[in-house]
Amino acid sequence: MPKSIFCINCGSSSIKFALYKSGSYEELVAQGAAERIGLPDGELWLNDGAGHRLSDSNVQLPDNHRAIELIFKQVIEKHNFPIPDAVGHRLAHGGPGHLAPEIMTPALMKELHALISLAPIHLPGELACIEAVSEHYPQLPQVVCFDTTFHCQMPDMGKLLPLDYHLRKEGIHRYGFHGLSYEYITGVLDASVHGKVIIAHLGSGSSMTALKDGAPQDTTMGFSPLGGLMMGTRAGELDPGVILYLMNEKGYDLGRLQDLLYHHSGLMGVSGISSDMKTLLDQRNNSPQASQAITFYCYTVRKYIGALSAVLGGLDTLVFTGGIGERSAPIRWLICRGLEYLGLILDPVSNDTHADVISAKHSPCGVRVIPTNEDIMIARHAGEVLFKSDKGK
Repeated sequence: MPKSIFCINCGSSSIKFALYKSGSYEELVAQGAAERIGLPDGELWLNDGAGHRLSDSNVQLPDNHRAIELIFKQVIEKHNFPIPDAVGHRLAHGGPGHLAPEIMTPALMKELHALISLAPIHLPGELACIEAVSEHYPQLPQVVCFDTTFHCQMPDMGKLLPLDYHLRKEGIHRYGFHGLSYEYITGVLDASVHGKVIIAHLGSGSSMTALKDGAPQDTTMGFSPLGGLMMGTRAGELDPGVILYLMNEKGYDLGRLQDLLYHHSGLMGVSGISSDMKTLLDQRNNSPQASQAITFYCYTVRKYIGALSAVLGGLDTLVFTGGIGERSAPIRWLICRGLEYLGLILDPVSNDTHADVISAKHSPCGVRVIPTNEDIMIARHAGEVLFKSDKGK
């Protein structure tokens, strides 16, 4: 019998959710989001599986516990969707000891709380969502799916950090993130994944990964979700000497450094205006700071495409995904401009219309736009972990 799986994807100030019926394939039943959590003007909306809006309301969402309570009330009590058979969660980090989807247990929860320093702006909220589900629906089994799993098969050259050898034994190495997104895109590419492929997941959090014949070789994020590409509010690549300087000369402590690097850097820091790419694009003609932030973002992505192409020894396919990658034609154009030496030639009409293939017909390297779907991967993994024994019956 098909099982219903409720998927929860927790962000820093929002919770996206989706209800799937999982059997021989995954069928979307409903999806929505609780947004602006912790702010006075929260919003909770719900669509059915066909994308029709069922409800949209302004609500007080002081924290994740309250958001989870209202989400389940909206889905189950108000709109009469069935109580799910299980809940699946996306978790940013599982450390060195958790590299595959797992059923949540009290022991695992304790271990994950001990890993919060690895992803301090992600894990607390994600774990709070798990605890809230347990509080309101203690009978529901929960599965956690780690964003680091996809990259765990990277070769040593993709994992090593140039630090003392003994630190690696403590789990200090490169993990990689956005794994559920990359796993989904790889599945969509299917046969096309063979060859040398770079997937660019560009959004408020941004990263890229390099694949050779479908196997991950390297990625831009490393030990934490803070590294690599410049992001909405996160710094990305940064000389560690800057951190030492801020500590020694400016008196920054851990809390102030964390706030700077996670919340006041990236597009927000460079522009001084906004972390939202659409907002910056709207203001770029009138704001030198907005224009500079956009140019620097695209420069950083372009630089890493070159680096990952060097790892692969060339490039056959570039894929754009994530909020910016899927919806921002000007950003895709700016990124690819100057990469003709790698064989990237965009078709401007296809790019402007967000076509599946946006490269020109004569482009040696294919360029595609593929919307990601992390929720369906959560549903798939949760179903495999909890109900795989049922499939053989």
